[in-house]
Amino acid sequence: QVQLVESGGGLVQPGGSLRLSCTASVNIFSFNALAWYRQAPGKQREWVATITSSRNTNYADSVKGRFTTSRDDVKNAFYLQMNSLKPEDTAVYYCNTARGIDNYWGQGTQVTVSS
Repeated sequence: QVQLVESGGGLVQPGGSLRLSCTASVNIFSFNALAWYRQAPGKQREWVATITSSRNTNYADSVKGRFTTSRDDVKNAFYLQMNSLKPEDTAVYYCNTARGIDNYWGQGTQVTVSS
């Protein structure tokens, strides 16, 4: 069973930065895609970013140029560095990965961008 535990959320002013972490209970080397999603109040969950085992990254247009995702296979962790945060980035952020037909989610961490 794969467990993902997130940390790093919080309250930040517009223009500020936060770094989210997601630590897995198993070795993540075998996972190709490690992803981040977010869900704002009253909205559907949306994809934010993905990093593959070859370190290729993709980002939603809304965060491109501001967010960076990375992974550390030795620590079994992956990260989302969020810069130039905007109020519209306010959401619960979830980390995600999959193996075969099994899909794994973290518990979510709240990010609030407000002055």
